[in-house]
Amino acid sequence: MNSSAADRIEALRAEIRRLDRLYYVEAKPAVSDLEYDQLLAELKELETGHPELHSPDSPTQRIGDAPVEHLVQVAHQVPMLSIDNTYSREDLQAYFERTEKLLEGESIGWVMEFKIDGVAASIRYEDGVLTQGLTRGNGEVGDDITHNLRTIHDLPLKLNTTSPPKILELRGEVYMTNADLADLNVRQQEAGNEPFKNTRNVTAGTIRLLDPSIAAQRNLRFFCHGIGEMQGLGVTNHVDFLTEVEHLGIPPTPSVRLLKNSTEAMKAVATLEQEIPDLPFEVDGIVFKVNDFAQRERLGLRSKSPRWLIACKFERYEAVTKLESITVQVGKTGTITPVANLQPVDIADTTVSRASLHNADEIERLDVREGDVVVVEKAGKIIPKVVRVEKHERKTDLPVWKFPTHCPECNVLLARDAGGVYIRCSNPACPAQVRQRLIYFGSRPGMDIDGLGEEVVDLLLHQKMVAGYADLYELQLEEVAGLTWPKRRKGKDGEMIDVAFGRRNAENLLAGIDASRDRGLARVLASITIRHVGPRVAQLITKQYPTIEELRNASIEQLASIHEIGDAIAQSVHEFCHSSYGEQIFQQLAAAGVSLEQPQTNTESNEQQLEGKSIVVTGTLTQFTRDEIKAVIERLGGRASGSVSKKTDFVVAGEKAGSKLTKAQQLNVRVLSEAEFKELAGL
Repeated sequence: MNSSAADRIEALRAEIRRLDRLYYVEAKPAVSDLEYDQLLAELKELETGHPELHSPDSPTQRIGDAPVEHLVQVAHQVPMLSIDNTYSREDLQAYFERTEKLLEGESIGWVMEFKIDGVAASIRYEDGVLTQGLTRGNGEVGDDITHNLRTIHDLPLKLNTTSPPKILELRGEVYMTNADLADLNVRQQEAGNEPFKNTRNVTAGTIRLLDPSIAAQRNLRFFCHGIGEMQGLGVTNHVDFLTEVEHLGIPPTPSVRLLKNSTEAMKAVATLEQEIPDLPFEVDGIVFKVNDFAQRERLGLRSKSPRWLIACKFERYEAVTKLESITVQVGKTGTITPVANLQPVDIADTTVSRASLHNADEIERLDVREGDVVVVEKAGKIIPKVVRVEKHERKTDLPVWKFPTHCPECNVLLARDAGGVYIRCSNPACPAQVRQRLIYFGSRPGMDIDGLGEEVVDLLLHQKMVAGYADLYELQLEEVAGLTWPKRRKGKDGEMIDVAFGRRNAENLLAGIDASRDRGLARVLASITIRHVGPRVAQLITKQYPTIEELRNASIEQLASIHEIGDAIAQSVHEFCHSSYGEQIFQQLAAAGVSLEQPQTNTESNEQQLEGKSIVVTGTLTQFTRDEIKAVIERLGGRASGSVSKKTDFVVAGEKAGSKLTKAQQLNVRVLSEAEFKELAGL
């Protein structure tokens, strides 16, 4: 045996395993693709020249040279049961209550994680070496797909440890990213084959192929989310298990949250939902699991699923359309958001012509370009999402879209958040930011100023009558009444004409502004665009610090200690309150007679108006945006639900209400108009 060759082979294997871990598990690539390929090529050449040094756990064994004759069925050592699921928040709450009753008197920690839309698999390691991979099959017996799973770089052929557990059987999801599907479909078309419809279908077909060389070309991925047979891994709960799995070199399911109780779990659903548009892979729901393994044992199993977990799934709708152009919007915090302007397409009873592209990283990941054919999806949320580009439909060499370097409104140089994905305009006087902040300030989740909508804000800004919040309180009746604003003439021609704002409109506007002076500190904090602070957070903070003086004297640590607040929110609030900009805002509002104290009794009484009510909103609204009505519901103690069930208290139906209205009528759930909702909520 050539000792120098053996040493070099072992060194190359160790280095490639290290690079695989950095790239696939930690998402921190350390070398270029070319450098990686050169190392792999050197290793393959050495192994070819020294067959006596062959090892089944070498990184070169992922290429899948030898097809299998057929798939063999193998019994699972521990059954792979299915997951019970629901589409309703009400049913999710009922599940939590049933589980708490079964473990009455015990504290239950809940783990919340994404439900990856892929194909379930079981991966078995013996003494640290990957020995077998199976599909779920019927739960008792699955197909042996080891030959294909060995091609997945997320799965180390040998665990990253010198003292591996004797047996470690991992349960998880094999999946494909949307970007990889787009690239695969280009290759499909070039080969004269039909493109694949979605990531799950291609994943399900690929892992059952007899030829592993095809699987090796498709870049399948894996997330671990559960455990089968285990000998020698000393963990007693799910979070510790996932941490240990990551140390061994296997990527755990991402964005896992550990929540103290079911109340926290119900509130946290929306947090995870907000991350969905930024994910590079498909999810079809959120999974909740009891964290403690001993409690799982006591809860036991149903006939087909465990009692200790449930999936809250989303209804998903897709359509294919053309992306005509990409523009950017400047948000009230300076965030520059790219927007896809689409050829109008119907999705789930609504016409979609725009979809957020979220950030620069999302555009690069999708490789989306003006003129592309794209797949647009609605899943769990109202806002449509561009899922992927149909690159095989790209008939010409479309130019790469360049993210602007300067703010399109004020020309200030844009900057990316430190360690983040968002690019912002840092100029608080940016006209677009001022406009968005004033619109939000007057909205229902903000100071709820009747008459201060987008058109009025635009008019006041155009006439240079306001430049900030406090300027609203200095407006004079005669000045406002004498304004004119452009309106479209009724009739066929629809030409624009100048119309007097009028004394009555001016009186109503100033009355709404005057009434907002006494909304209290919580409403002020929620209205003045402090990052991470909305109605709920503002209420929590002002219960502890009911005056602006007390709030400004609170340290970051004291703010972070408030239940549900945490470090990021505390840092944001503290920085705003002690910035020259924030100090100026509070001084100007106080001088204008705006109350910066929070009357605790008023907050408590307001919160009772919709306390405990589950409310579903459907159709096109005329008096609220979706975010506004959701904020109102939550501010008054209710729960804004996404689906109708027997436990729904009310459905607020706007124009063109579809299947949710029909279901409400079938279940005899009370249906309210917007006007009836406002009366019920005391607005």
